[in-house]
Amino acid sequence: MTPPAIVWFRHDLRLADNPALHAAVQAGGEVVPLFVLDDSAPGQWRAGGAARWWLHGALAALQGDLAGLGLQLHLRRGDAGEEVARLVRETGATAVFWNRRYEPWAIAQDKAVKSALDRQGVVARSCNGTLGREPWEVVRKTGEPYKVFTPFWRAWNELGPLSKPLPAPAALGPVVRPDPAALAALELLPTKPDWSGGLREAWQPGEAAAADALHGFVDERIADYPTQRDFPDRPGVSRLSPRLRHGELSPRQIWHAAMRHGGAGAEGFVRQLVWREFAYHLLYHFPELPDAPLRTEFKDFPWTDEPRLLAAWQRGRTGYPIVDAGMRELWHTGYMHNRVRMLVASFLTKDLLVPWQRGAAWFWDTLCDADLANNTLGWQWVAGCGPDAAPYFRIFNPVTQGHKFDPDGTYVRRWVPELGKLPGAHIHAPSALPADTLRAAGVRLGVTYPEPIIDHGTARERALAAYASVR
Repeated sequence: MTPPAIVWFRHDLRLADNPALHAAVQAGGEVVPLFVLDDSAPGQWRAGGAARWWLHGALAALQGDLAGLGLQLHLRRGDAGEEVARLVRETGATAVFWNRRYEPWAIAQDKAVKSALDRQGVVARSCNGTLGREPWEVVRKTGEPYKVFTPFWRAWNELGPLSKPLPAPAALGPVVRPDPAALAALELLPTKPDWSGGLREAWQPGEAAAADALHGFVDERIADYPTQRDFPDRPGVSRLSPRLRHGELSPRQIWHAAMRHGGAGAEGFVRQLVWREFAYHLLYHFPELPDAPLRTEFKDFPWTDEPRLLAAWQRGRTGYPIVDAGMRELWHTGYMHNRVRMLVASFLTKDLLVPWQRGAAWFWDTLCDADLANNTLGWQWVAGCGPDAAPYFRIFNPVTQGHKFDPDGTYVRRWVPELGKLPGAHIHAPSALPADTLRAAGVRLGVTYPEPIIDHGTARERALAAYASVR
C-alpha cells in the first residue's frame, strides 16, 4: 500500500492549478492536507489584521472544498517545520509537497524543512504555484537580475506562453465534515472591537468566488480596461489582488483567461500581472528591499517623520479629499484602488516627507491583499528610491489628480460623505471655496472636515529640494 503524502498549503488556498496538491494526488496514496499558521516572520511582517480576516474566509472555503473531495484539512499553529514533522510522524507520510514562497524568511524556512525531511528519508518537493515564471528564470544574459520593468516585461514574454493550468482533482473518497472548531482555534478574526464589517460587505473569500470574479472581469470589463482602469469611481479594475495574494487563483489561470479574450485590454491587464512577477523577481534577488531602499543614496534622505502627519494620513484627515477618500476606503474595505494608492503614497512620502516604510507598514496591516513583494515595490517606486522608480520630480497634486480621475467627485462623495453636498468637482478643493458655498453644503472647515494639513505648493518645493540633496 502506498504511504500517505502531505500537501502543505500556504499562499495557495485552492484546488485547481495547485501543483503541490496535484503532486500529492499523483503519489498514489492517502492525501493529507495541512495548513500551519506560523507567525515566525519578523515581527513587522507577520500577517496584518485585514489579511488574517481574509485568510479565515479562504481557509473556511478550502476546508469545505477539500471535504467535498473526502479530505480533512489539518489546521495547526506554531512553527511550520515542527508541525510538518509532527504530522509526518502521526500519519507515516513518506512525502511532503508544497508550493514555494519567496519572502526571505520563507526561503530560509523551506530550506530548513527540506533538510530536516531529507534526514528522515522523507521526500520533500516544492513546486511553483505562486508565479507564472520563477524569479531566476527571467534574467539578463549576464545572469544579473533586471531592475527596470520594460526590459523585464519583454524578456518575460519572450519565454513564450505559460503552461496550461492543472485541473482540480477528482473526489478521493466519501465526503467528510469540515471541522469549524479547528479553524476558530486559529483566532484569525477580530473580536472586540470587530472592525471587519466593511470587509464582510465588500468581499467573499474562497476559490469559487475568485473564479466568478475572474470570469466576470474578463467577460464583461477587460475590453475597457485601458480606458477605465485609472478611475476609482468606476468598476474598471479586476480587484483580483487579494485572491492572488491568498492563492485562490493562480497567475496561469489569470493569464490564460485574459489571453482567451485577447485585445488591447488583455495586454494591458497582463502587463499588470507581470508587474507582480517583477516585484517577486526583485524581492528574490534583493531580499533587503522591504526595509532598505535599493538606491543606497536614499539612506541619507532628509525625512521629517512627524507622527502627527502620519496619523492624519492614516485616519483620512489630511484635508485633501481624494487622499482621505482612499485612506477611508482602505480602512473600511481592506482595499484601495491602484490609482489612489499611488496618490496617497506620493502625498505621504513627498508632501509630508514621511518615510515610505511607515506607509508600507500601514498598508501591510490594513490591506487584504498585503503582499510583501508588491507592497515593497509600489512604495519604493512612488518614493523614487527603488528599482524602475518614478522620477523624483513626479509629485502628484492631489487636487488636480482628483479633478482628472474623479471628475464628478463620485468617489470622494462615497468615502467622505461630510463633503457630499459640495457642488460638482469643487469637492476636491473645499478650502478654496467661498464661505457661503461651504455653509450651504454644511461644511465647516476645521470642524466637520479638516483644513489641509500642509500647503501642496510649499510641500512640493520642499520635496524637490530634499530629493536634489541626495541625487
